[in-house]
Amino acid sequence: MSGLVDALLIVVAVVVVIARQFRASRIDTGRRWWLLPAVLAVVALREPGLVDAHHRTASVTLLIVELFTGLAIGAGWAWTSRIWTEPDGEVWSRSTKASGAVWAVGIALRVGLFALDAAIGVHQDSSALLLALAATLLVRSGILVRRAHSLRPAAAPAPAAYGEPMVRSTGKERV
Repeated sequence: MSGLVDALLIVVAVVVVIARQFRASRIDTGRRWWLLPAVLAVVALREPGLVDAHHRTASVTLLIVELFTGLAIGAGWAWTSRIWTEPDGEVWSRSTKASGAVWAVGIALRVGLFALDAAIGVHQDSSALLLALAATLLVRSGILVRRAHSLRPAAAPAPAAYGEPMVRSTGKERV
């Protein structure tokens, strides 16, 4: 029953993450955008089941493939997200249909990797998936922060003189 509960929790978490990515959210360009991925990576690396002791080479190879898959999904997710600047200077993002396609391909690849693990008898705990998720979030956040910095103006425009109409630009970037 515990495996069923774990699987249900994973499915619920994925649905929540995917649903939230299609709502607009402010991009935090502060220094701590890497903190959550770092915490996830530390938690994953502390777990003993990251590498299968009986199939070390195959396990490490599949872990590397899982990490590259996570990196690719993070990059795809970030580059297919729409970002824009609000009049107050804050940068926002929202995923597009292409982002949803990136997630669908990523989930299919991860299911395929899980099936390959099972077919060759390699047993990896959820820590491998957690480490790949950390890589996904780190790359996505890093790319979005970089894109956000490229949208921000170097200097704030001078305020309009009294009586002149103010022209506001939203600085929207098309994907």
